[in-house]
Amino acid sequence: MTFLSRCPRRLRRFITGLVMATVFLTLQFSLSAASSMAAAKPYQELSYPPLPEIELPDYQRLTLDNGMVLYLMENHELPLVSGQMSIRTGSRFEPGDQVGLAELTGSLLRSGGTEIQPPAELNQFLEDRAASIETRIGTSSGSASFSSLSEDLEPVLNSFAQVLRQPAFDESQFAFLQAQVEGGLARRNDDPDNIASREFDKLLYGETSPYGRTLEPETLANISRQDIIDFYQENFFPNRMILGIYGDFDSNETIDLIQDLFSDWQPTDQPLPALPAVAQAQANSTFFVDQPQLNQSNVQLGHLGGLADDPNYPALSVMNGVMNGFGGRLMNEVRSRRGLAYSVYGYWSPSYDYPGTFFTGAQTRTEATVPLIKALREEFEKIRTSNISEAELRYAKESALNSFVFNFQTPRQTLSRLMRYEYVGYPADFIFDYQKGVEATTIEDVRRVAQEYLRPDDLVTLVVGNVEAFEQALKSETGQKVQRIEL
Repeated sequence: MTFLSRCPRRLRRFITGLVMATVFLTLQFSLSAASSMAAAKPYQELSYPPLPEIELPDYQRLTLDNGMVLYLMENHELPLVSGQMSIRTGSRFEPGDQVGLAELTGSLLRSGGTEIQPPAELNQFLEDRAASIETRIGTSSGSASFSSLSEDLEPVLNSFAQVLRQPAFDESQFAFLQAQVEGGLARRNDDPDNIASREFDKLLYGETSPYGRTLEPETLANISRQDIIDFYQENFFPNRMILGIYGDFDSNETIDLIQDLFSDWQPTDQPLPALPAVAQAQANSTFFVDQPQLNQSNVQLGHLGGLADDPNYPALSVMNGVMNGFGGRLMNEVRSRRGLAYSVYGYWSPSYDYPGTFFTGAQTRTEATVPLIKALREEFEKIRTSNISEAELRYAKESALNSFVFNFQTPRQTLSRLMRYEYVGYPADFIFDYQKGVEATTIEDVRRVAQEYLRPDDLVTLVVGNVEAFEQALKSETGQKVQRIEL
Protein backbone atom coordinates (compact mmCIF):
# COMPACT_ATOMS: atom_id res chain seq x y z
CA MET A 1 0.00 0.00 0.00
CA THR A 2 1.42 3.36 -1.03
CA PHE A 3 1.53 6.50 1.06
CA LEU A 4 -1.05 8.14 -1.24
CA SER A 5 -3.53 5.29 -0.92
CA ARG A 6 -3.41 5.55 2.88
CA CYS A 7 -4.29 9.27 2.82
CA PRO A 8 -7.89 10.55 3.23
CA ARG A 9 -9.74 11.11 -0.05
CA ARG A 10 -9.73 14.94 0.19
CA LEU A 11 -5.99 14.95 0.88
CA ARG A 12 -5.40 12.56 -2.06
CA ARG A 13 -7.29 14.94 -4.35
CA PHE A 14 -5.26 17.90 -3.08
CA ILE A 15 -1.90 16.12 -3.57
CA THR A 16 -2.90 14.87 -7.02
CA GLY A 17 -3.98 18.36 -8.05
CA LEU A 18 -0.75 19.85 -6.73
CA VAL A 19 1.34 17.33 -8.67
CA MET A 20 -0.59 17.99 -11.89
CA ALA A 21 -0.22 21.75 -11.45
CA THR A 22 3.51 21.33 -10.87
CA VAL A 23 3.89 19.21 -14.01
CA PHE A 24 1.88 21.75 -16.04
CA LEU A 25 3.98 24.69 -14.81
CA THR A 26 7.20 22.77 -15.46
CA LEU A 27 6.13 22.06 -19.06
CA GLN A 28 5.12 25.69 -19.56
CA PHE A 29 8.46 26.90 -18.20
CA SER A 30 10.39 24.45 -20.40
CA LEU A 31 8.51 25.54 -23.52
CA SER A 32 9.00 29.21 -22.62
CA ALA A 33 12.72 28.69 -21.99
CA ALA A 34 13.13 26.80 -25.26
CA SER A 35 11.32 29.57 -27.10
CA SER A 36 13.53 32.20 -25.46
CA MET A 37 16.69 30.30 -26.35
CA ALA A 38 15.52 29.96 -29.94
CA ALA A 39 14.98 33.70 -30.08
CA ALA A 40 18.26 34.58 -28.33
CA LYS A 41 20.76 36.66 -30.28
CA PRO A 42 24.47 37.39 -29.91
CA TYR A 43 25.01 40.55 -27.87
CA GLN A 44 26.42 42.32 -30.95
CA GLU A 45 23.00 42.02 -32.63
CA LEU A 46 20.96 43.36 -29.74
CA SER A 47 19.31 46.73 -30.22
CA TYR A 48 18.23 49.17 -27.55
CA PRO A 49 15.94 52.17 -27.53
CA PRO A 50 17.64 55.58 -27.48
CA LEU A 51 18.56 57.04 -24.11
CA PRO A 52 15.89 59.24 -22.58
CA GLU A 53 16.48 62.97 -22.71
CA ILE A 54 17.58 64.61 -19.49
CA GLU A 55 14.86 67.04 -18.54
CA LEU A 56 14.94 69.48 -15.65
CA PRO A 57 11.80 68.98 -13.54
CA ASP A 58 9.86 71.97 -12.30
CA TYR A 59 11.49 73.62 -9.31
CA GLN A 60 11.76 76.93 -7.52
CA ARG A 61 14.97 78.69 -6.61
CA LEU A 62 15.02 81.68 -4.31
CA THR A 63 17.40 83.47 -1.97
CA LEU A 64 16.44 84.52 1.55
CA ASP A 65 17.34 88.01 2.75
CA ASN A 66 20.23 86.55 4.79
CA GLY A 67 21.75 84.95 1.69
CA MET A 68 20.61 81.33 2.15
CA VAL A 69 19.75 79.78 -1.22
CA LEU A 70 16.65 77.59 -1.36
CA TYR A 71 15.62 75.01 -3.96
CA LEU A 72 12.10 73.50 -3.79
CA MET A 73 10.91 70.58 -5.90
CA GLU A 74 7.46 69.13 -5.19
CA ASN A 75 6.59 65.50 -5.85
CA HIS A 76 3.39 64.07 -4.39
CA GLU A 77 3.73 60.39 -5.34
CA LEU A 78 4.63 59.37 -1.77
CA PRO A 79 3.93 61.08 1.58
CA LEU A 80 7.65 61.73 2.15
CA VAL A 81 9.87 64.80 2.27
CA SER A 82 13.67 64.98 2.23
CA GLY A 83 16.08 67.88 2.47
CA GLN A 84 19.75 68.40 1.73
CA MET A 85 21.89 71.32 2.89
CA SER A 86 25.25 72.08 1.27
CA ILE A 87 27.57 74.13 3.49
CA ARG A 88 30.60 76.03 2.21
CA THR A 89 33.23 74.60 4.49
CA GLY A 90 35.49 71.56 4.52
CA SER A 91 38.50 69.91 6.11
CA ARG A 92 40.73 71.84 3.70
CA PHE A 93 40.14 74.88 5.94
CA GLU A 94 41.21 73.22 9.22
CA PRO A 95 44.69 73.84 10.74
CA GLY A 96 47.40 71.39 9.70
CA ASP A 97 48.06 70.35 13.30
CA GLN A 98 44.37 69.60 13.87
CA VAL A 99 43.57 67.26 11.02
CA GLY A 100 40.23 65.67 11.84
CA LEU A 101 38.70 68.83 13.32
CA ALA A 102 36.19 69.31 10.49
CA GLU A 103 35.25 65.62 10.45
CA LEU A 104 34.61 65.61 14.19
CA THR A 105 32.61 68.83 13.95
CA GLY A 106 30.43 67.34 11.24
CA SER A 107 29.72 64.22 13.30
CA LEU A 108 29.17 65.95 16.65
CA LEU A 109 26.87 68.56 15.07
CA ARG A 110 24.18 65.86 14.97
CA SER A 111 25.24 63.33 17.59
CA GLY A 112 25.86 66.06 20.19
CA GLY A 113 22.21 67.14 20.27
CA THR A 114 20.91 70.69 20.46
CA GLU A 115 20.40 73.30 23.16
CA ILE A 116 16.71 72.34 23.21
CA GLN A 117 16.91 68.59 22.52
CA PRO A 118 19.77 66.69 24.21
CA PRO A 119 21.22 63.75 22.25
CA ALA A 120 18.97 61.02 23.71
CA GLU A 121 15.84 63.17 23.38
CA LEU A 122 16.66 64.09 19.76
CA ASN A 123 17.30 60.45 18.91
CA GLN A 124 13.98 59.36 20.43
CA PHE A 125 12.11 62.21 18.74
CA LEU A 126 13.34 61.09 15.33
CA GLU A 127 12.85 57.38 16.02
CA ASP A 128 9.22 57.94 17.04
CA ARG A 129 8.56 59.56 13.66
CA ALA A 130 10.68 57.24 11.48
CA ALA A 131 12.62 60.38 10.57
CA SER A 132 16.33 61.11 10.27
CA ILE A 133 18.77 64.00 10.49
CA GLU A 134 22.40 63.50 9.45
CA THR A 135 25.42 65.80 9.23
CA ARG A 136 28.99 65.48 7.98
CA ILE A 137 31.94 67.53 6.76
CA GLY A 138 34.19 66.23 4.00
CA THR A 139 37.23 67.61 2.24
CA SER A 140 35.57 70.36 0.22
CA SER A 141 32.08 70.75 1.68
CA GLY A 142 29.77 70.14 4.59
CA SER A 143 26.31 68.63 4.41
CA ALA A 144 23.21 68.20 6.53
CA SER A 145 20.13 66.21 5.54
CA PHE A 146 16.74 65.23 6.86
CA SER A 147 13.90 62.91 5.87
CA SER A 148 10.42 62.57 7.30
CA LEU A 149 6.81 61.74 6.60
CA SER A 150 4.93 64.68 5.11
CA GLU A 151 2.77 65.02 8.20
CA ASP A 152 5.90 65.44 10.36
CA LEU A 153 7.67 67.98 8.16
CA GLU A 154 7.18 70.95 10.46
CA PRO A 155 8.52 69.38 13.70
CA VAL A 156 11.37 67.57 11.91
CA LEU A 157 12.40 70.71 10.01
CA ASN A 158 12.31 72.57 13.32
CA SER A 159 14.77 70.06 14.83
CA PHE A 160 16.86 70.26 11.65
CA ALA A 161 17.14 74.03 12.12
CA GLN A 162 18.12 73.53 15.76
CA VAL A 163 20.91 71.13 14.77
CA LEU A 164 22.31 73.74 12.37
CA ARG A 165 21.75 76.82 14.52
CA GLN A 166 21.86 75.65 18.14
CA PRO A 167 24.15 72.61 18.39
CA ALA A 168 25.08 71.63 21.96
CA PHE A 169 28.21 69.60 21.11
CA ASP A 170 27.51 67.43 24.16
CA GLU A 171 30.63 66.75 26.26
CA SER A 172 29.99 63.03 26.75
CA GLN A 173 29.25 62.55 23.05
CA PHE A 174 32.51 64.31 22.21
CA ALA A 175 34.44 61.85 24.43
CA PHE A 176 32.58 58.92 22.85
CA LEU A 177 33.35 60.20 19.34
CA GLN A 178 37.04 60.60 20.17
CA ALA A 179 37.18 57.00 21.39
CA GLN A 180 35.45 55.82 18.21
CA VAL A 181 37.94 57.64 16.01
CA GLU A 182 40.87 56.28 18.01
CA GLY A 183 39.55 52.77 17.47
CA GLY A 184 39.29 53.40 13.74
CA LEU A 185 42.88 54.66 13.62
CA ALA A 186 44.06 51.49 15.34
CA ARG A 187 42.39 49.34 12.64
CA ARG A 188 43.00 51.45 9.53
CA ASN A 189 45.96 49.39 8.29
CA ASP A 190 44.02 46.13 8.34
CA ASP A 191 42.76 46.70 4.78
CA PRO A 192 45.37 46.87 1.95
CA ASP A 193 42.93 48.77 -0.27
CA ASN A 194 42.59 51.51 2.32
CA ILE A 195 46.36 51.69 2.71
CA ALA A 196 46.83 52.03 -1.05
CA SER A 197 44.22 54.79 -1.46
CA ARG A 198 45.45 56.78 1.51
CA GLU A 199 49.16 56.59 0.73
CA PHE A 200 48.64 57.22 -2.98
CA ASP A 201 46.87 60.51 -2.24
CA LYS A 202 49.78 61.51 0.00
CA LEU A 203 52.24 60.81 -2.82
CA LEU A 204 50.28 62.90 -5.32
CA TYR A 205 49.14 65.84 -3.19
CA GLY A 206 51.75 65.76 -0.42
CA GLU A 207 51.53 64.79 3.23
CA THR A 208 50.84 68.37 4.32
CA SER A 209 48.29 69.20 1.62
CA PRO A 210 44.65 69.28 2.75
CA TYR A 211 43.96 66.84 -0.08
CA GLY A 212 46.61 64.33 1.02
CA ARG A 213 47.10 64.68 4.76
CA THR A 214 45.42 62.23 7.13
CA LEU A 215 44.08 62.24 10.64
CA GLU A 216 46.72 60.91 13.03
CA PRO A 217 46.69 60.16 16.79
CA GLU A 218 48.72 63.32 17.48
CA THR A 219 46.36 65.60 15.49
CA LEU A 220 43.36 64.00 17.18
CA ALA A 221 44.94 64.71 20.58
CA ASN A 222 45.15 68.41 19.61
CA ILE A 223 41.37 68.74 19.19
CA SER A 224 39.23 69.86 22.11
CA ARG A 225 35.49 70.40 22.36
CA GLN A 226 36.14 74.15 22.33
CA ASP A 227 38.06 73.79 19.05
CA ILE A 228 34.96 72.18 17.55
CA ILE A 229 32.76 75.02 18.80
CA ASP A 230 35.21 77.56 17.35
CA PHE A 231 35.32 75.80 13.97
CA TYR A 232 31.53 75.75 13.86
CA GLN A 233 31.27 79.45 14.72
CA GLU A 234 33.82 80.36 12.05
CA ASN A 235 32.16 78.37 9.27
CA PHE A 236 28.39 78.10 9.69
CA PHE A 237 26.49 81.07 8.25
CA PRO A 238 23.27 81.17 6.21
CA ASN A 239 24.87 82.92 3.25
CA ARG A 240 27.24 79.94 2.91
CA MET A 241 24.40 77.43 2.63
CA ILE A 242 22.21 75.95 -0.11
CA LEU A 243 19.08 74.07 1.05
CA GLY A 244 17.14 71.79 -1.29
CA ILE A 245 13.81 70.21 -0.31
CA TYR A 246 12.14 67.47 -2.33
CA GLY A 247 8.89 65.56 -1.93
CA ASP A 248 5.30 65.86 -0.76
CA PHE A 249 4.94 69.41 0.54
CA ASP A 250 3.34 72.72 -0.33
CA SER A 251 5.97 75.20 -1.52
CA ASN A 252 4.30 78.33 -0.21
CA GLU A 253 3.76 76.85 3.25
CA THR A 254 7.31 75.50 3.34
CA ILE A 255 8.81 78.85 2.34
CA ASP A 256 6.95 80.48 5.22
CA LEU A 257 8.21 77.78 7.59
CA ILE A 258 11.81 78.17 6.45
CA GLN A 259 11.54 81.93 6.81
CA ASP A 260 10.36 81.46 10.39
CA LEU A 261 13.21 79.07 11.19
CA PHE A 262 16.15 80.70 9.38
CA SER A 263 15.46 84.34 8.40
CA ASP A 264 16.78 85.84 11.66
CA TRP A 265 20.08 83.96 11.34
CA GLN A 266 22.68 86.64 10.64
CA PRO A 267 25.02 86.26 7.63
CA THR A 268 28.74 86.91 7.62
CA ASP A 269 30.55 89.55 5.61
CA GLN A 270 33.83 87.62 5.76
CA PRO A 271 34.91 86.08 2.45
CA LEU A 272 35.69 82.38 2.28
CA PRO A 273 39.37 81.50 2.75
CA ALA A 274 41.36 81.09 -0.46
CA LEU A 275 41.48 77.51 -1.69
CA PRO A 276 44.78 75.75 -0.95
CA ALA A 277 47.31 75.66 -3.77
CA VAL A 278 47.86 72.25 -5.36
CA ALA A 279 51.07 70.89 -6.88
CA GLN A 280 52.13 67.29 -7.40
CA ALA A 281 54.41 66.18 -4.57
CA GLN A 282 56.13 63.17 -6.17
CA ALA A 283 56.79 62.31 -9.81
CA ASN A 284 58.54 59.62 -11.83
CA SER A 285 58.98 57.55 -8.66
CA THR A 286 58.13 54.12 -7.28
CA PHE A 287 57.07 53.41 -3.70
CA PHE A 288 56.01 50.39 -1.71
CA VAL A 289 54.31 49.51 1.55
CA ASP A 290 55.65 46.20 2.77
CA GLN A 291 52.95 43.81 3.94
CA PRO A 292 54.77 40.45 4.12
CA GLN A 293 51.68 38.59 5.29
CA LEU A 294 49.89 39.21 1.96
CA ASN A 295 49.89 36.82 -0.99
CA GLN A 296 48.65 39.48 -3.39
CA SER A 297 49.54 43.06 -4.31
CA ASN A 298 47.54 46.24 -4.64
CA VAL A 299 49.05 48.43 -7.37
CA GLN A 300 48.30 52.06 -8.26
CA LEU A 301 49.89 54.32 -10.89
CA GLY A 302 48.99 57.89 -11.68
CA HIS A 303 49.47 61.64 -11.44
CA LEU A 304 47.39 64.74 -10.74
CA GLY A 305 44.49 65.41 -13.05
CA GLY A 306 42.19 68.36 -13.60
CA LEU A 307 38.74 69.91 -13.18
CA ALA A 308 35.30 68.80 -14.31
CA ASP A 309 34.70 72.11 -16.13
CA ASP A 310 37.71 71.59 -18.39
CA PRO A 311 36.48 71.95 -22.00
CA ASN A 312 38.15 68.63 -22.79
CA TYR A 313 36.43 66.72 -19.97
CA PRO A 314 33.85 65.10 -22.32
CA ALA A 315 36.64 63.71 -24.51
CA LEU A 316 38.52 62.54 -21.41
CA SER A 317 35.36 60.75 -20.29
CA VAL A 318 35.29 58.93 -23.61
CA MET A 319 38.94 58.00 -23.07
CA ASN A 320 37.86 56.57 -19.70
CA GLY A 321 35.30 54.44 -21.50
CA VAL A 322 37.94 53.07 -23.87
CA MET A 323 40.05 51.98 -20.90
CA ASN A 324 37.39 50.75 -18.47
CA GLY A 325 34.52 48.33 -18.07
CA PHE A 326 34.05 44.78 -19.31
CA GLY A 327 34.50 45.95 -22.89
CA GLY A 328 37.45 48.21 -22.12
CA ARG A 329 41.10 47.71 -22.95
CA LEU A 330 42.31 47.16 -19.40
CA MET A 331 39.81 44.41 -18.70
CA ASN A 332 40.25 42.76 -22.09
CA GLU A 333 44.03 42.92 -22.24
CA VAL A 334 45.35 42.92 -18.67
CA ARG A 335 42.74 40.75 -17.00
CA SER A 336 41.21 38.50 -19.66
CA ARG A 337 43.99 37.94 -22.21
CA ARG A 338 47.05 38.09 -19.94
CA GLY A 339 45.42 36.97 -16.69
CA LEU A 340 47.41 39.49 -14.66
CA ALA A 341 44.71 40.96 -12.43
CA TYR A 342 41.64 40.11 -10.39
CA SER A 343 40.28 43.60 -11.02
CA VAL A 344 41.73 46.46 -13.02
CA TYR A 345 40.69 50.07 -13.64
CA GLY A 346 41.93 53.42 -14.93
CA TYR A 347 40.24 56.80 -14.67
CA TRP A 348 40.70 60.44 -15.46
CA SER A 349 38.89 61.50 -12.28
CA PRO A 350 38.45 65.29 -12.01
CA SER A 351 37.24 67.27 -9.01
CA TYR A 352 35.00 70.30 -9.16
CA ASP A 353 37.20 73.03 -7.69
CA TYR A 354 40.66 71.50 -7.21
CA PRO A 355 42.75 69.16 -9.38
CA GLY A 356 41.61 65.57 -9.31
CA THR A 357 43.69 62.58 -10.35
CA PHE A 358 44.47 60.25 -13.19
CA PHE A 359 45.09 56.79 -11.84
CA THR A 360 45.14 53.23 -12.98
CA GLY A 361 45.53 50.19 -10.81
CA ALA A 362 44.71 46.60 -10.04
CA GLN A 363 44.90 43.77 -7.55
CA THR A 364 46.97 40.73 -8.48
CA ARG A 365 48.82 37.74 -7.07
CA THR A 366 52.28 38.51 -5.70
CA GLU A 367 54.29 36.84 -8.47
CA ALA A 368 52.39 38.83 -11.14
CA THR A 369 53.10 42.24 -9.59
CA VAL A 370 55.88 43.40 -11.90
CA PRO A 371 54.34 42.00 -15.12
CA LEU A 372 51.13 43.78 -14.13
CA ILE A 373 52.89 47.14 -13.72
CA LYS A 374 54.56 46.67 -17.09
CA ALA A 375 51.22 45.86 -18.72
CA LEU A 376 49.52 48.90 -17.19
CA ARG A 377 52.31 51.18 -18.42
CA GLU A 378 52.03 49.67 -21.90
CA GLU A 379 48.28 50.33 -22.04
CA PHE A 380 48.87 53.83 -20.69
CA GLU A 381 51.33 54.53 -23.50
CA LYS A 382 49.30 52.78 -26.20
CA ILE A 383 46.30 55.07 -25.88
CA ARG A 384 48.63 58.07 -26.16
CA THR A 385 50.38 56.95 -29.31
CA SER A 386 47.80 55.14 -31.45
CA ASN A 387 44.23 55.75 -32.54
CA ILE A 388 41.34 53.83 -31.05
CA SER A 389 38.93 51.96 -33.34
CA GLU A 390 35.45 53.05 -34.39
CA ALA A 391 34.00 50.22 -32.31
CA GLU A 392 35.92 51.40 -29.23
CA LEU A 393 34.76 54.96 -29.79
CA ARG A 394 31.13 53.87 -30.09
CA TYR A 395 31.36 51.69 -26.97
CA ALA A 396 33.08 54.40 -24.94
CA LYS A 397 30.60 57.12 -25.90
CA GLU A 398 27.67 54.87 -25.06
CA SER A 399 29.29 54.02 -21.71
CA ALA A 400 29.84 57.68 -20.84
CA LEU A 401 26.34 58.76 -21.85
CA ASN A 402 24.66 55.79 -20.17
CA SER A 403 26.42 56.32 -16.87
CA PHE A 404 25.72 60.05 -16.97
CA VAL A 405 21.99 59.62 -17.64
CA PHE A 406 21.68 57.35 -14.60
CA ASN A 407 22.69 60.31 -12.43
CA PHE A 408 19.32 61.84 -13.33
CA GLN A 409 16.95 58.90 -12.94
CA THR A 410 14.84 60.72 -10.37
CA PRO A 411 13.95 64.39 -9.83
CA ARG A 412 15.72 64.22 -6.46
CA GLN A 413 19.00 63.24 -8.17
CA THR A 414 18.58 66.11 -10.61
CA LEU A 415 17.96 68.54 -7.76
CA SER A 416 21.12 67.33 -6.04
CA ARG A 417 23.11 67.97 -9.24
CA LEU A 418 21.73 71.47 -9.64
CA MET A 419 22.71 72.27 -6.07
CA ARG A 420 26.20 70.84 -6.59
CA TYR A 421 26.75 72.91 -9.72
CA GLU A 422 25.66 76.06 -7.89
CA TYR A 423 27.95 75.20 -4.98
CA VAL A 424 31.01 75.08 -7.23
CA GLY A 425 29.92 77.89 -9.53
CA TYR A 426 29.07 75.81 -12.61
CA PRO A 427 26.20 76.88 -14.90
CA ALA A 428 22.96 74.87 -14.69
CA ASP A 429 23.31 73.90 -18.37
CA PHE A 430 26.64 72.18 -17.62
CA ILE A 431 24.52 69.00 -17.77
CA PHE A 432 23.67 69.52 -21.42
CA ASP A 433 27.07 70.87 -22.47
CA TYR A 434 28.70 67.67 -21.19
CA GLN A 435 26.28 65.47 -23.14
CA LYS A 436 26.85 67.41 -26.34
CA GLY A 437 30.61 67.23 -25.83
CA VAL A 438 30.58 63.45 -25.45
CA GLU A 439 28.38 63.00 -28.51
CA ALA A 440 30.73 65.19 -30.58
CA THR A 441 33.95 63.43 -29.52
CA THR A 442 35.98 61.85 -32.35
CA ILE A 443 38.81 59.34 -32.53
CA GLU A 444 41.22 62.21 -33.07
CA ASP A 445 39.88 63.96 -29.95
CA VAL A 446 40.61 60.91 -27.78
CA ARG A 447 44.18 60.64 -29.01
CA ARG A 448 44.69 64.41 -28.65
CA VAL A 449 43.55 64.55 -25.01
CA ALA A 450 45.46 61.37 -24.16
CA GLN A 451 48.66 62.94 -25.47
CA GLU A 452 47.97 66.26 -23.78
CA TYR A 453 46.71 65.12 -20.39
CA LEU A 454 48.43 61.79 -19.70
CA ARG A 455 52.02 62.46 -18.64
CA PRO A 456 54.36 59.44 -18.43
CA ASP A 457 57.15 61.47 -16.80
CA ASP A 458 54.88 62.39 -13.88
CA LEU A 459 53.74 58.85 -13.11
CA VAL A 460 53.94 57.70 -9.52
CA THR A 461 53.79 53.96 -8.79
CA LEU A 462 52.69 52.50 -5.45
CA VAL A 463 52.63 48.83 -4.48
CA VAL A 464 51.17 47.41 -1.28
CA GLY A 465 52.25 43.81 -0.84
CA ASN A 466 55.00 41.33 0.07
CA VAL A 467 57.89 43.35 -1.32
CA GLU A 468 60.61 40.76 -0.71
CA ALA A 469 59.06 38.63 -3.46
CA PHE A 470 59.42 41.28 -6.20
CA GLU A 471 61.62 44.19 -5.05
CA GLN A 472 64.59 43.47 -7.32
CA ALA A 473 62.40 42.86 -10.35
CA LEU A 474 60.51 46.07 -9.58
CA LYS A 475 63.74 48.11 -9.53
CA SER A 476 64.83 46.54 -12.79
CA GLU A 477 61.50 47.14 -14.53
CA THR A 478 61.00 50.77 -13.48
CA GLY A 479 64.66 51.81 -13.54
CA GLN A 480 63.91 53.88 -10.48
CA LYS A 481 64.86 53.81 -6.85
CA VAL A 482 62.17 51.89 -5.02
CA GLN A 483 61.30 53.75 -1.83
CA ARG A 484 59.71 52.31 1.29
CA ILE A 485 56.75 53.95 3.02
CA GLU A 486 56.55 53.26 6.74
CA LEU A 487 53.05 53.13 8.14
